[in-house]
Amino acid sequence: MRFEVWAPGATRMTLHCGDVTHALTRDPRRPGWWTGEAEAQDGTRYGFAVDDGPLLPDPRSRRQPEGPDGPSAVVDHGRYAWQADWSGRGLPGAVLYELHMGTYTREGTLDAAAERLDHLAELGVTHVELMPLCPFPGRHGWGYEGVSPWAVHEPYGGPEALKRFVDRAHTLGLGVVLDVVHNHLGPSGNHLPAFGPYFTTTHHTPWGAAVNLDAPGSDEVRACLIGSALSWLRDYRLDGLRLDAVHALHDTRAVHFLEELSSAVDALAAELGRPLFLIAESDLNDPRLVTPRAEHGLGVHAQWDDDFHHALHTALTGESRGYYEDFAGAPLAALAKTLTGGFFHDGTYSAFRGRSHGRPLDRTRVSAHRLLGYAQNHDQVGNRARGDRLSASLSPGLLACAAALVLTSPFTPMLFMGEEWAAGTPWQFFTDHTDPGLADAVRRGRRREFAAQGWAAEEVPDPQDPATRERSCLDWSEPERAPHARVLAWYRELIALRRAHPDLSDPDLEDVKVTYDEHARWLAFRRGDVRIAVNLAKEPTRIPLGIDHARILATWEPVPPPDESGALTVPGESCVVLTQV
Repeated sequence: MRFEVWAPGATRMTLHCGDVTHALTRDPRRPGWWTGEAEAQDGTRYGFAVDDGPLLPDPRSRRQPEGPDGPSAVVDHGRYAWQADWSGRGLPGAVLYELHMGTYTREGTLDAAAERLDHLAELGVTHVELMPLCPFPGRHGWGYEGVSPWAVHEPYGGPEALKRFVDRAHTLGLGVVLDVVHNHLGPSGNHLPAFGPYFTTTHHTPWGAAVNLDAPGSDEVRACLIGSALSWLRDYRLDGLRLDAVHALHDTRAVHFLEELSSAVDALAAELGRPLFLIAESDLNDPRLVTPRAEHGLGVHAQWDDDFHHALHTALTGESRGYYEDFAGAPLAALAKTLTGGFFHDGTYSAFRGRSHGRPLDRTRVSAHRLLGYAQNHDQVGNRARGDRLSASLSPGLLACAAALVLTSPFTPMLFMGEEWAAGTPWQFFTDHTDPGLADAVRRGRRREFAAQGWAAEEVPDPQDPATRERSCLDWSEPERAPHARVLAWYRELIALRRAHPDLSDPDLEDVKVTYDEHARWLAFRRGDVRIAVNLAKEPTRIPLGIDHARILATWEPVPPPDESGALTVPGESCVVLTQV
């Protein structure tokens, strides 16, 4: 088997494969690369030593069976016998479901999660979006401090388990999306700097030195990250990738890293003959991100829309701290603006940032399916002091309203695991750092952050306490009990409606018409012949829809038909979906 590694500053490079040590030689055709051959097969342990230093894992390791600090292992992707005949599932018309592998089940493994995929197929979602799976020290964590960007966290089950999970999902008709982190690597178990300039001090990030996307040596760093992205899509048959915090990718080159990545993904999709897509997390509100490359954009296929979430959250809860400040003054007006324009901040002043922010979407050119809309996600739940979900403070009726607004919106809807049954479990920030100093620093930093918001230290869960992760695991007995069962039935009904009525999956933002009353706390919007009316107030309210002949498609509480004036009386904290006849 041929082994190779990029280490441009090394003067000597050795390969330790099994029990044999081999001296590698420079590749005359590729500056900085070292190559050699050794006897190996699937599972063979190996590592590299730079200038006779300690044994280190392969920067492009496909498997780390003993964790990030142990030796790498050879993975023969051709050994797995795929069962599902899968032609792919694209993003238009999709409904995504964000899932954390370590807490979706109490076992916290890919195989255990695969056994729960029937629930998602019955729910009606189209894609499972997995939070990061790359290796990190310890067993439990969110995954955003991963290292070895080509490998699968061993406690989750490793490479074979991910293939079994994807195979099972595809058998059920579910696409699979993976969250990948290109903007930083974890502080522990990261051995890349020993090999070459994977990081640069030219830019700085909240995590320290930036990933080197534009300094000397960046060609190979970019190739490594793009290679890992294509490996997930090709070798594991994934359908898409979610790109973490792309606003933290510092790149001054003429061809941005995201443009290069999107081009490579589109080329692979053409080669494989099935749709592949990229979804970015970005707080820039820059339409160029999701504009096709042919129109001088970066060509990313979609992005998370936090503005829609923030407007919806403030309308439901009345919260006004932090970034919610910009939305809290008139939350229904903010919600109406996002439903019709995608972004709330489209060049407007942001008090939270102390400056103007964003740029308008061209509604005639940008399809709304390129924006993901959600009421909850891992960030918006887990980054709260106690990881409390909306279900901890809102009535089932208001949760039903939130679901209606997300699942009938023009955006691609995304749910966060357990949301569909109003899970009573929190989802808290937890870690399992093996470095005591790092563990203590994270603990103190978390408590210091929330102390500034008035939280006492003892009220903020200790991320390193195993009980914090245990509390965050879904309780799978809940969906069968009240009030969870009713909420679950409502989500299923709304997703089925979205699939059955083309007006609800129409991504034309120009066709969305919204009316609202900020004081009375109601909002209604039109999508073709379908009307959605939401009453967030506690008392019944009369909502003028302008139609006197309508058929109820779905309602949280019983409602009479519209009166002769075309107005609908909606009970307090309730919602209705109806169609003109």
